Amino acid sequence: MPFAEQTAPPTRREQILAAAAELFARHGFHGVGINDIGAAVGISGPALYRHFRSKDAVLGEMLTSISELLLAGAQSRVRDAVDPEESIRALIGWQVDFALANPALITVQERDLGNLADADRQRVRALQRRYVEVWVTTIRRSRPEVGEPAARAAAHALFGLINSTPHSAHLDRGQMTDLLAAMAYAAVHSLT
Repeated sequence: MPFAEQTAPPTRREQILAAAAELFARHGFHGVGINDIGAAVGISGPALYRHFRSKDAVLGEMLTSISELLLAGAQSRVRDAVDPEESIRALIGWQVDFALANPALITVQERDLGNLADADRQRVRALQRRYVEVWVTTIRRSRPEVGEPAARAAAHALFGLINSTPHSAHLDRGQMTDLLAAMAYAAVHSLT
């Protein structure tokens, strides 16, 4: 997956996706051309077509890949946790780490989801719904007294808090991680 933690140098395709994310976040999907993306990775715009069929395909793979990554990471963390409290802490930590490491992707996902081709949008939305369900189930296991509608609303509110990092990350990474995790954890435990 293009946005997973890597030990090997990124492939050209991964470089293109990362550069496109930065450009889309800064200028918006419609404000960026194929030539801009190519220039950002040191190739011509037309050479980009060896890797992607279109700019739409770049956005589609970008948002599908991060949705797959988020879902797989959440499922893994919940599966590996020993109890509901560890599960909720692991989910919060996962989302905080992802948001702080990928502010451009958070911005693009928030702003440019509507620019996806229909099939890509449906795939991303399906993955996002599954991701939300991991959170809803985990919140309810952690707080059994919380009903499903409240757990769902809480999950979305937590995403709003954590994914605000492109606009709110004014502390160093460690301090911001601690602050967001503490706020999110406190929010889960304030549910009744």
